[in-house]
This record gives sequence, structure tokens and C-alpha cells, in this order.
Amino acid sequence: MKELENIEQLFSDFTNKSVLVVGDIMLDRYSVGHVERMSPEAPVPVVNLDSRFDRLGGAANVALNIRRLGATPILCSVVGDDEAGSVLLKTLADNSIDVTDIMVSSQRMTTVKHRVISGNRQIIRIDSEHTFDLLDDEFEKMKSIIDNCFDSQKIDIVVFQDYNKGLLPQRMIAYVLQRASALGIMTAVDPKKNNFLAYKGVTLFKPNLKELREGGGQAVDDTLGSIEKGMRALQDKLQCRYLMTTLSERGAVISESGGECIHVPAVKRNIIDVSGAGDAVLATAALCLVSGKSPELIVGLSNIAGGMVCEQPGVVPVDADILIAEAKKIIQ
Repeated sequence: MKELENIEQLFSDFTNKSVLVVGDIMLDRYSVGHVERMSPEAPVPVVNLDSRFDRLGGAANVALNIRRLGATPILCSVVGDDEAGSVLLKTLADNSIDVTDIMVSSQRMTTVKHRVISGNRQIIRIDSEHTFDLLDDEFEKMKSIIDNCFDSQKIDIVVFQDYNKGLLPQRMIAYVLQRASALGIMTAVDPKKNNFLAYKGVTLFKPNLKELREGGGQAVDDTLGSIEKGMRALQDKLQCRYLMTTLSERGAVISESGGECIHVPAVKRNIIDVSGAGDAVLATAALCLVSGKSPELIVGLSNIAGGMVCEQPGVVPVDADILIAEAKKIIQ
């Protein structure tokens, strides 16, 4: 592929891009230990704790991937006025991500996904969260924050990372899309089922296969032909320029409006943890999109990025240098 001849320049160009990330942020918390016996109190393992650490999750991980790829993330979200929220804000700041546009609310808790790991296997996950939509006062405050970002900062693309945790009710989606459209700014979305069809007119819509089946309103089987047919039908509904569906171990497919469907297979890898793969795919695809790259490179590079992060335990961002090296070997 001719675009690969200047891939280092592509990543250099990323440094000039600013990405408005609007979405649900969360703290991914890990307790890692080892199991030597079963509990006498119940038929469950006793985990002897060896270490504990926290990582950025959800839209915060999208922002981190954007930062690691060289661009500037502008992150708009909400955390609770609690210990996890303080940790999340500090972790963002420690990774050179500005927290100015993150609202702290006393009316909701910070989303935490607490995973207990032994022998590289997840034993249990404990979620702490509120998933109700933004309350009216929260909505107005967040709208003002987003307005200020549009009015005062250079924004090249808007990325929505929707985890159905309440930041993106349909009225917020509609408002941000309207503002981006009025300014001629591209948009990219990683959707969830609740507001799946609310993103009409986006530039890039990126569901996984399960989400395509559940949200598209059309039966889709495992054959590539059926998947592509379902994508075309959904693309007609959403009127989006690109629709990219990730297929896990089968790679990914991208469909351009008026163009062909392009399927890239997955690279064989030692998969340890799929957490955060979608975040890496979305960040990479959005930056390729706003840099004017072909659908072949958008799907090819983002597919590699998503696979790379699955080779490490926990939610981790993509490594730009490794991504460049792998792209040169894999994409023809």
C-alpha cells in the first residue's frame, strides 16, 4: 500500500491533531494475587493479594490512546465526588491529559470496574457505578463545558465513546452532533445498544459484531456476506460515511458509502486480555480518518492496534512505535 511508504509522516502528522473525546470514563482497578486453597466458608477460591493497580478505562482510555499516538485529546466527561474520581483525575493528569473539562458531580459515583486476577485469569469483576442519564443541572453544565471547547479550542474530530453510563443521553448526542456538523468537524462513534441509532449522520460508526446484531435491527449470521449486508442496511439508516465492524479473531470490515466493503483478517496473537481493544481501534481509526487516509489504511491500522493491546494483561494503550513496525510487516 502506497500510504505505508510515509507512515512515519502519518504519525508525525498526528501531533497536529486535536480530538474532542466525549464519553463515559471509568477506573479499571486490578487486584492481582495467587490461589492456594478454597475457602472453608463457601466454594470459592481464596486469593492472596500480591499487588493492586489502577488504569484508565472507557473514554479515558480512548484519550490515553490518542495521547500515545501523538495527538492532543480534549476529554469531556463526568466523575463522582469520591475516592475513585480523585484517583481517575490524578491518573489522567499523570498521563498528560488535561482534566479541565471533566465535571465532578456529587450526584453520581465514579464508574469502577474492579477485576480480581490470579494466574492471568479473571476470577471475578465487581462494578461500582451509576448509569442513570445526566440530571438536568448536570446536563446544562456539561453542555456549557462542551460549548466552551468548541468555541475556544481547535478541534479536528469529535470522538464519542458511549458505554451507556449516563453521559450521552440522546439529547446530548444530538446537541454535540449538531455543533460538530455546523462547524464541519468529523465525528467517530463507538456505540452501545441504548442509543445505537441516535448517531445519524456521523462520519465513522464502529460497532462490534454483537452490537451490529443487537442494534441494527436485522438478522446477521456469521458469514461475511451476511455481515456486509447487515452493515449496508445499517449504513443506510445512519447515513454515515464509513461503517466499520470489528469481528474479534476474524479481523474487521469497513464499508464506505457508495464504495466496496473491505475485510482485513486478524493477525494471529497470544490473546491475554481483550479489555480496551475497542478503545485502541477507535482512537487509531479516528486519527487516520481525520488525516485523510484511505478506508484500507483506516481498517488495517486500527485492526492491528486493537490486536496489539490484547497481548498484555489489563487495559493498556497502543504503543506507536510498535504499531508502525507491525504495520510495515502486515499491511501490504
